[in-house]
Amino acid sequence: MMEDRRLTINAELRAAEPTPQPTAQPANSNQQGNADNNPQPAKTAQDSPKKLSGYAIVWNTPSKDLGGFKEVVSPDALKGVDLSNVLMLNDHDYTQVLASVKAGTLKLTPDDKGLHFEATLPDTTTANDVFANVKAGNLDSCSFSFDVDDGSDKWEKDDQGNITRTINQIKDLFDVSVVAVPAYDSTNVATNNSDNKNVNVDTRSYEKFIKGENKKMTEKTIIDNNEKTETRSFEDFIRSHGEMRDGLTTSGATAVIPEEVVTPVLELKNSKYNLAQYATVKTVSAGSGHYPIAKRNEKATLATKEELAEIADVDANMFEDVPFDVKTRAGKIALSNEIVEDAAVDIVGEVKNQLQKLVDNTDNQNIMKVLTGDKFKKETATSTDDLKKIFNVELDPALNKMWLVNQSGFNYLDTLKDSEGRYLLQPNPAAASGFSLFGAPVVMINNAVMPNNADGSFPMIAGDISEAVAVFRRNQVTAQWDKFDQFAQGLSVIVRSDYEPISSDAAINVSLSNGKGAGK
Repeated sequence: MMEDRRLTINAELRAAEPTPQPTAQPANSNQQGNADNNPQPAKTAQDSPKKLSGYAIVWNTPSKDLGGFKEVVSPDALKGVDLSNVLMLNDHDYTQVLASVKAGTLKLTPDDKGLHFEATLPDTTTANDVFANVKAGNLDSCSFSFDVDDGSDKWEKDDQGNITRTINQIKDLFDVSVVAVPAYDSTNVATNNSDNKNVNVDTRSYEKFIKGENKKMTEKTIIDNNEKTETRSFEDFIRSHGEMRDGLTTSGATAVIPEEVVTPVLELKNSKYNLAQYATVKTVSAGSGHYPIAKRNEKATLATKEELAEIADVDANMFEDVPFDVKTRAGKIALSNEIVEDAAVDIVGEVKNQLQKLVDNTDNQNIMKVLTGDKFKKETATSTDDLKKIFNVELDPALNKMWLVNQSGFNYLDTLKDSEGRYLLQPNPAAASGFSLFGAPVVMINNAVMPNNADGSFPMIAGDISEAVAVFRRNQVTAQWDKFDQFAQGLSVIVRSDYEPISSDAAINVSLSNGKGAGK
């Protein structure tokens, strides 16, 4: 996720000076004070909270040039967006919180002009300094940080060659901030104190954008009359000192040839499956305990009841009591800030994707360990009839049955035919492998995850994985932090989970061979 920061045109940021409230005198009071001769002090302005108000976002108002294009925000961009966790910060610094929607000190109201805010400031040094600077006109701008999903923005080029990006839908709004130097043109701050009422100051520059942490914007390609025009990001702007002519940058009269050619990270293809999607996944609030999971009760019935007779207890165990003991599994990686800053690709985002794949691999390995354990019955099959017997007789027909096979086993099954010469594996677009066996979907597992048996036979698992395996998830955390002593960033993923068997009759381990040492 790339977090963008944008400054707001016509922010109308105002500092509302607290109004002193006079203290009412008791009816029997006199000018000499009360009985103990200690008059009550009158309330002052400091007794009332200081407030800021203005617009964090203004609809359909162009930004400054953001490196070859301008940007506007659609009036519908915040529809459906959860604003309950938005903070108001000083200069996007999360250590300098000014107000919070959750705490009730920040009110965000979309209207016809934009996103209006009202903030009640705490009595802190930071808040008092911000208020004083807004009142004095030293701070006069607002900003907001957000992210968008791919495809939720629109790029257009007019007849004069001007490019405009329209943000039609914001995914998340993280914060609104009071800032000193914005990238938008017309954000303004006004103070309505007695010395300076309705003062509007327009001061905008690129300084904040250039110095900000958002050093890279996603590169976009705009197709116009079958020609591709590359939209340059601020990273390019900074590197080229703002000059570009036919792909070359200029510094004075000297041509500077780019020294690097960077392509996106080449990602080797991996299977995009996680066996947890087939298991029963339960979120637990404790590290260990017992979880009741409803059982199948094909034989249980309701007893006949005579009139006014007592209702009999149900003669069946309705739940499987599955114990769990959550284990913590984690991994971390360090990235130098040189790599992060100099790369033309989102290295941090790529690493996070790879860490998530490690989570998938962990799920797959532990689920397979449960399925191939002693809890479930083992069978051997050397013919199609053996497979049919396992599928039709030994597994309860109420199960939502499927087949898990490795690559080698799938290849062997793909060569088998019935007595009429028809292949056993039949096309099934809904199955993960695209095929079904005896009407049940087939999921093909990588040989590395599900290797051949020691005797060369092919491993298969038949049954209902959701009734065979429970995955207990406590939580999953992805963390990112600065390693100041190494000028690096640390990324980690921590998963707290457990994997346990449920019903022993819900799955069967099958060793498939042709009776001639298949797979050897």
